[in-house]
Amino acid sequence: MPSLFVYQGQDQGALFELEEGTLGVGRDKANHIQIHDTEVSRRHAEIRFDGVACFVADLSSSNGTYLNGERIEQQQQLSSGDRLQIGGTMLLFTDPGDNASEDLSDKIDIVHPGPVSESSRIVRAMSQREGSELLNFDFDGAASPWLARARSNLQVMYRTALAVSHTLDIDQLLNRIMQLIFEWVEADRGCIMLLDEQSKTLAPKVRRNRQGHSSAEKLAISKTILDYVVGHNEGVLTSDAREDERWDQTASIVQMGIREAICVPMQGRYDVVGVIYIDTSTTPQRVIQQRGHQNKFTDEHLKLMIAIAHQAALAVEDTRYYTSMMQAERLAAVGQTIAMLSHHIKNILQGIRGGSYLIEMGLSAHDENVVRKGWNMVERNQGKISALVMDMLTFSKEREPDPVPGDLNQIVGEVVELVHVRADELKVALQWHPAEDIPILTFDPEGIHRAVLNVSTNAVDACEEKPDGKVIISTQYYPTESLVRIVVEDNGSGIDPEDLDKIFTLFVSRKGGRGTGLGLPVSQKILKEHGGNIHVTSQLGQGSRFTIELPALVPSASIQETGAGQTLKS
Repeated sequence: MPSLFVYQGQDQGALFELEEGTLGVGRDKANHIQIHDTEVSRRHAEIRFDGVACFVADLSSSNGTYLNGERIEQQQQLSSGDRLQIGGTMLLFTDPGDNASEDLSDKIDIVHPGPVSESSRIVRAMSQREGSELLNFDFDGAASPWLARARSNLQVMYRTALAVSHTLDIDQLLNRIMQLIFEWVEADRGCIMLLDEQSKTLAPKVRRNRQGHSSAEKLAISKTILDYVVGHNEGVLTSDAREDERWDQTASIVQMGIREAICVPMQGRYDVVGVIYIDTSTTPQRVIQQRGHQNKFTDEHLKLMIAIAHQAALAVEDTRYYTSMMQAERLAAVGQTIAMLSHHIKNILQGIRGGSYLIEMGLSAHDENVVRKGWNMVERNQGKISALVMDMLTFSKEREPDPVPGDLNQIVGEVVELVHVRADELKVALQWHPAEDIPILTFDPEGIHRAVLNVSTNAVDACEEKPDGKVIISTQYYPTESLVRIVVEDNGSGIDPEDLDKIFTLFVSRKGGRGTGLGLPVSQKILKEHGGNIHVTSQLGQGSRFTIELPALVPSASIQETGAGQTLKS
């Protein structure tokens, strides 16, 4: 389904999926796509989706509608990746249909190794670091000055590309870019400024001075230059301000006595996101003393700075887009969490309400059996809400296990006793086979108890529809591998092969309204915190086998005596 994603503006992070038909876009609530932007008209534009393609048309709005930076006068078709500007809001159009590609699975085959004579042989392997040495040149600059400059510029762009690809932090990125510029260009001072997304004014983000120039001195940047660069989207080089006819003789650049400056726009895919400015500060008195001045900046420096600024701008845009996507994902996750929790809490409250009604009815009729029945309902649902809260706390909070010496068979045995009640209700046979050779091990008893309880409860519930339902829980010890396993087997409904990869996904449950979709993700999280894991094999209609693996950490003798006594006592 095509969509519009807001990556800049008041509604940043919002995602609008486009259904077939004509969809209004504007500030009014009646629009299918409401934009909370004072620069947007009440009925600003409309999007028409005919099931194949999307078209946008402006509705005679005050500030107009722009597609990829150009104002649209009539209906235009949208393509995936197009940027739509409505007022001060920027939206990215995405159409999965535009990216549909040919299925090549039948035309490309990954073959298994055959006989040695038929197999391919790796002749040479090379790391990325070795490959990058292609740009570490050793050459005689005097032999070919042009080739030397070309190689040097290529190395500059390569290192710039590496810098922008290794960070998503804008401040860190800009500092790195400015550092590289000072390595390549003989600038005395430099600054990078970004356009504020709301006010559209330039705000300084990074400043750098070459050694020997005081950082306490203010860097006064000519507004004449900045306005020209942003307004014309052109980089400028001034080698002598008094001879440049574009600048007024009374302008700030002349009064400051700056002999050379380069200012380039940070042009991204769609817009200018900022500027990079460098200069050499030479006072008029210094020029007189030198009786002449040799320019440090050339057209080649200007071209190089424009290329660097473009790379930096692309990285800034990607970072902003990534931040917006992360915000959208967080909002979607919060919404999903609230919806799922509300659903489960509502079901639990209905159970408590039903039990309370029975208690009230039994008290009125002085019928102890009805009161007991109602209390059992209330108690069962209190257990459900307690388990839900504990699962949410376990999953949402990063925690380190609290390992102490303990008896694993004792912990699993306690789980078996708890699950027996549920198994008896469903008439499911429950068998417990502890391994007798398991020594005292170091683990987090509370965490392992919860993980095994979640898996065992699921196994019993999976046998609910089976007339001969059976669950077998066992422990196994492998001293040579320093491994212990807790195996939970059932002959219940089994898991569809397509669902096996999803069972550890949050809020995915095969129990319908009875499950929270938290049990297995919580169990997996606990096991990974212990350095273990959960493995699952299942056949639909025949049952499942969950194998919980833990490192078998045997404590020292002194700790074992103290820890085991504390565990058994608790």
